Amino acid sequence: MTDTIMFNPLVPGFADNPYPHYREVRDFDPVHEHPLGFWFLSHYDDVALLLRSGLSVEDRNIAAGPIRAQYDAMAEGDGTLALSMLDRDPPDHTRLRSLVTKVFTPRSIAALEPMVGDLVDASLDRIADGGSVDLVDELAFPLPFAVISRMLGTPPTDNVRLRELTGTLVRSLEVQTDPEVLRAIAEAEVQLAEMTREIIAWKRANPADDLLTALIAAEEDGDKLGDDELVAQVLLLYVAGHETTVNLIGNGVVALLRNPDQLALLRTQPDLAANAVDEFLRYDSPVQQTRRITTAPHTVRDKEIPAGSFVIACLGSANRDERFWGPNADSLVLDRPDAHRHVSFGAGPHHCLGAALARLEGRLAISRLVTRFPNLALTGDVVWNGRLNLRGATTIPIRV
Repeated sequence: MTDTIMFNPLVPGFADNPYPHYREVRDFDPVHEHPLGFWFLSHYDDVALLLRSGLSVEDRNIAAGPIRAQYDAMAEGDGTLALSMLDRDPPDHTRLRSLVTKVFTPRSIAALEPMVGDLVDASLDRIADGGSVDLVDELAFPLPFAVISRMLGTPPTDNVRLRELTGTLVRSLEVQTDPEVLRAIAEAEVQLAEMTREIIAWKRANPADDLLTALIAAEEDGDKLGDDELVAQVLLLYVAGHETTVNLIGNGVVALLRNPDQLALLRTQPDLAANAVDEFLRYDSPVQQTRRITTAPHTVRDKEIPAGSFVIACLGSANRDERFWGPNADSLVLDRPDAHRHVSFGAGPHHCLGAALARLEGRLAISRLVTRFPNLALTGDVVWNGRLNLRGATTIPIRV
């Protein structure tokens, strides 16, 4: 070992499998300040404590430096997304989240199961007709996109363009230094905000019993949602409602096909499907990182993190930390009894609002896929998207 081991996504093979590098960082320097200006946490206990700490998520609290410069550059776009509940502290976060929480109750999500099941079956029919297909194009992407669109009650949208723009926008969740990437992120936000405003205008003229109509009604009550806040929440729901679940489904299927003993276990014990989804979330997290910002000096282990610091909690590393999960942390174990203790949905005030919905979609999509197609297999190389945060595949070639 040298004294220079730190988080480095440029190490060979990171895009295909970041977990060996995470292990190196955990073993050598689990809490460190990176030359690019952020702090990096990789142990499960440290990550879990940070998520529950109540630290800030508002970029205005970042001290001057490279990370602040990145956020200032991205703010040259529309700037609306910074008003989403994902990027607000209390009391704004509390107020915004309360408007959406009632729609994501366990009962309301459970009521969606027939609709989600029908969408899954329609995708599986197309896969059966195709024989050899790309799982991302035929199931992993269209399912969560259709589900969130139906929940919101949105009109038909340019799915291809929306997918391109959101794929660019989510790069704002990573540390960026390339000015061209920052400009592309800012422009994507402008275009997505404009698309969202058009959708909201259409919904005002076509109200219905759906989430978007409810959010518009809340905004029109006066002091609950401003116009830009409304755009920000709808855009967040669109992006978060499909980007992460695409990766959950894709990563989960790839994990099963690379671990045939676990695939056989799921087929013989279908009641493991719910626990299996939590294990997929732990084993190859769709969201690899989240961040907090210190507003006062904050101590982690024996290191004091100064006020104004941008702190990355590496969820992907925490979910493979053998100090918490034991010696089989790098193994896929569908009947792992504590799989639900993964941190892929975050924790604390910003625990993922759509966790129950993601679990429902993942459970139905993956369990029905492997049950219906006993000869399911990969037919080529999986192509990973190369993102540091929203890790997933762009291509998963399968045959049924």
